[in-house]
Amino acid sequence: MNLFGEGLESAVQKAFTRPAPKSAGAQMRYLVRQLKGTGAVARTLRVSQRTVERYVKNQIKKPRPDLAARLEREVRARWQPQIRAKARERAATTGGIVIDTRARIGYTAPVGSTDENRVRHLTVALPPQYAARLFDAQQAGESDRRLQQIAAEALRDTYFQDGGRRAGALEEVRFTDVEHVEFDL
Repeated sequence: MNLFGEGLESAVQKAFTRPAPKSAGAQMRYLVRQLKGTGAVARTLRVSQRTVERYVKNQIKKPRPDLAARLEREVRARWQPQIRAKARERAATTGGIVIDTRARIGYTAPVGSTDENRVRHLTVALPPQYAARLFDAQQAGESDRRLQQIAAEALRDTYFQDGGRRAGALEEVRFTDVEHVEFDL
């Protein structure tokens, strides 16, 4: 995942109702239940099946940093799937999504215009249809570039055109040099 994909995932994870397991043993036991066996977990984490079994029995307690990161990522990706789905559906149907970004945003405009391409820090509430498009593209495995294009379209319609009330001839918004992007539901 990339900047936009991780941002969307982080927004959904804020909806979790319980914290994910913290210790390596608890995380490993959770994955064994989810993937239905130590062999599947071993293949997913790229370790031996015996290593997984030793974590499950708490014979090993502290994983090396690279394994700890993979373990954390795999647990978070599977944690509370129903809560995750409800949060996505709510954002895509009624709530929308808020994007907070600092990037070069704008379009070709006369020099001195307030809409010229420049670094901006924007916090904009995007309508539900854009939340739906972002989540659908993420679920389909689209690239970060595609998610960025969808966000640019959303900013064009919501921020620059104000829902069709101004800048009607505007066709393309440039959204580049992203320094920071965060989403909230």
